[in-house]
Amino acid sequence: MSRHILRSGFTDLGISRPEDWKQNFACASGDLSGSADMSVYAGEDVTVLVAGNDHTSLQYGYRSGGSRSPMGGTSKRVLDLFVAVLALILSLPLMLLAILMIRATMGGPVFFRHKRIGFDGKPFYCWKFRTMVSNGNEVLEEYLRNNPDARKEWEETRKLRKDPRITFVGLMLRKSSIDELPQLINVLKGEMSCVGPRPIVAEELERYGSAAPIYLAMRPGMTGLWQTSGRSCVDYARRVAFDVAYSQNWSLMRDFYILAKTVVVVANFREAA
Repeated sequence: MSRHILRSGFTDLGISRPEDWKQNFACASGDLSGSADMSVYAGEDVTVLVAGNDHTSLQYGYRSGGSRSPMGGTSKRVLDLFVAVLALILSLPLMLLAILMIRATMGGPVFFRHKRIGFDGKPFYCWKFRTMVSNGNEVLEEYLRNNPDARKEWEETRKLRKDPRITFVGLMLRKSSIDELPQLINVLKGEMSCVGPRPIVAEELERYGSAAPIYLAMRPGMTGLWQTSGRSCVDYARRVAFDVAYSQNWSLMRDFYILAKTVVVVANFREAA
């Protein structure tokens, strides 16, 4: 059985054959032919397949053809579209400036995309302005190998207070949250919401435990309770608790409040990423 398997919060469990996966699921990463173990989990009208073992990388998929709507429904979607269009218009000069700064100081691609897990488990590419060196993975591996305290911090939060991959210009973009402005396109496409849980990678879903169905019932957000509550100082368990609390107490007025608070937090660089 795969060491990546989710073990709680789901009502059904079974083993799936590769041919079943290819027929009933949309593949999110790679080919499942080979020796990967596969298990299917169902809960809260969501079906998730997680596959992998000690010799193969994690594979992730979602059940296609679902009929349910993300939390908040039409009213939240209308708010998302209004805020995203307005924010795009107002932030266009900042985005153009960011593009020029990245080109002048770092070269290479201006944008960075990373596969994240969205509503109902559907994967999507989350966009940001590039803030890191081009060989970021190698730099991170070496840094964690030589710094046990940093490795512990990374394993607990998936973030580093002192990230060696981030350039000076990238740090400024992150401190001001300008690096996240391209996610407005994700909002317009319906892949994200203006307010919601932080978008996560497939491997992180296991850390949600019994709260995984709650995450999968929402669109990930550009901002949320975690982002407005000292995001660099909050551990992962607390972050999950924020997502659960947001889901249980959602309202349009609460989204307006979080959006307003985000403006205050962004102005306070110490609370930024």
